[in-house]
Amino acid sequence: MARVRLSVAERREELLRAAVEQIEARGVAAVRIADVASALGVSNALVLYHFSTKEKLVADAFAYAAEDDLAHLARLLGRRTTALRRLRSAVRWYAPTGQAKGWRLWIEGWAAALREPALREVTRDLDKRWKAAIAEVIAEGVAAGEFRCPDPMGAALRLTALLDGLAVQMTSYAGAVSRARAQQWVDEALARELGLAEVPTAQRR
Repeated sequence: MARVRLSVAERREELLRAAVEQIEARGVAAVRIADVASALGVSNALVLYHFSTKEKLVADAFAYAAEDDLAHLARLLGRRTTALRRLRSAVRWYAPTGQAKGWRLWIEGWAAALREPALREVTRDLDKRWKAAIAEVIAEGVAAGEFRCPDPMGAALRLTALLDGLAVQMTSYAGAVSRARAQQWVDEALARELGLAEVPTAQRR
């Protein structure tokens, strides 16, 4: 059956989706241009036409995945509800016990970024934008009198460090931390950062 002719933008997105899937399945070090091409039934030359090197393909694939995650984060934080509810929703989604996809992908990316400058820029940008979004909503909650937090950016950094660390433990070492315990720690950390002695049960949802 003949392949549907795609626009340049559509073809590029198709290749990026396939690259993300191949990286998740094989890892950054093992994935090849040929793997992405084979997954879509296209030639290596077509992949290289859009991405001149494997390094460029990998960096752009991570950027593509990052934009998808950040768009979802923006939707969660943009809801018309209290800052606390928005924060809890975002943190629960991002936590390794939540529905965020691709923790294995991002752990692969962090490791590869130590050696790949282009990928390091992508992961650093995602990290900055995630922290900035969380810090902004914390500041909104402080301004609205919902809770206390003298350093929203510091709170965002500490929360994300906890979430990232738990993700590494739970993804790399099965059974290292139970889902229930991890979620408890995340809830407690958020309450501490916001100066809440205890998060009301009604606001945990």
